Amino acid sequence: MPRKARIDTPGALQHIVFRGIERRSIFEDDADRDSFVKRLGDVLLKSNTPCYAWSLMTNHVHLLLRTGTIPLATIMGRLLTGFAQQFNRRHRRHGQLFQNRYKSFLCEEDLYLLELVRYIHLNPLRAGIVQDLTALDHYGYCGHGGLMGRTEIPWQDTEYVLRQFGITENAARRNYAEFVANGKDMGKRPDLAGGGLVRSAGGWAEIEKVRAEGARIKGDERILGSSEFVQQVLKAAGEQMDRKALLAFQGLTVEKLLERVAAHFNVATSELRSTSKVRRVSYARTVFCHLAVRVLGASCAELAGMLGLSASTASKAVAKGGDLDGLEDLKKKLLG
Repeated sequence: MPRKARIDTPGALQHIVFRGIERRSIFEDDADRDSFVKRLGDVLLKSNTPCYAWSLMTNHVHLLLRTGTIPLATIMGRLLTGFAQQFNRRHRRHGQLFQNRYKSFLCEEDLYLLELVRYIHLNPLRAGIVQDLTALDHYGYCGHGGLMGRTEIPWQDTEYVLRQFGITENAARRNYAEFVANGKDMGKRPDLAGGGLVRSAGGWAEIEKVRAEGARIKGDERILGSSEFVQQVLKAAGEQMDRKALLAFQGLTVEKLLERVAAHFNVATSELRSTSKVRRVSYARTVFCHLAVRVLGASCAELAGMLGLSASTASKAVAKGGDLDGLEDLKKKLLG
């Protein structure tokens, strides 16, 4: 049975989990961990992606991110590919380091932000990596120390999380610490592993009970949230896919979009395929990159090959295109 496509949209809260292949270790020592943390920080800062929680385990990693204009797949590709290459060089090994597909759950923020922050940050304690909460405060490979003010992590958005616990920093940290302490004996949390209301409502028995009363329940393993939230997310994703399908049916390919953009801005397609920095050409190229990725579903790697750019430059153009004035009018004119 084919796997379902990931659901990603700007502003979405995403719980991400990735593991070593065959559940093998992905960190041999602190040098590996330090390298990963540095790379993670660089990727998140450059992509302007907020991180609310994170935890490095022996053979897997948890992240809680809010995606911005750069797609989650692009961010994870930069992070995992770069680290795997560095890890293999350092340990003189070859082959795959991570499982083929990282897990990502789009989460309903009001219900799950704080629960996930606590769950992710308690992972080292549950696994016995640290002995108690005091040790967790000082554990350098988890975001808990940043929220407690023990470590400085410039790429972790501690302010946003602490605001949920209090007005002043000291009060917020006290309340957060109490919240974490109250959850240390909860054990594993299958209700935080996705599945919409199916899992978060208390399991299949509870779901069947609600259904027997005539209520309609909607669940999806890619989404963590209430039935209503799941339906909203799937509806929005479906509308986006329907639009892509319609444009494909109408024959609008990436190549034809390039031609439309060139004609609209009165530039040659060869100019768009060049590294020209003429303002009109650069602007048109930015519009093309944004629409090709965000509307037609092209990859940054595909655009890089088409335009003679690096994948990172194409990605930046996609993000920049989302901030252009009059973008909606341009969509109407160029997409029909």
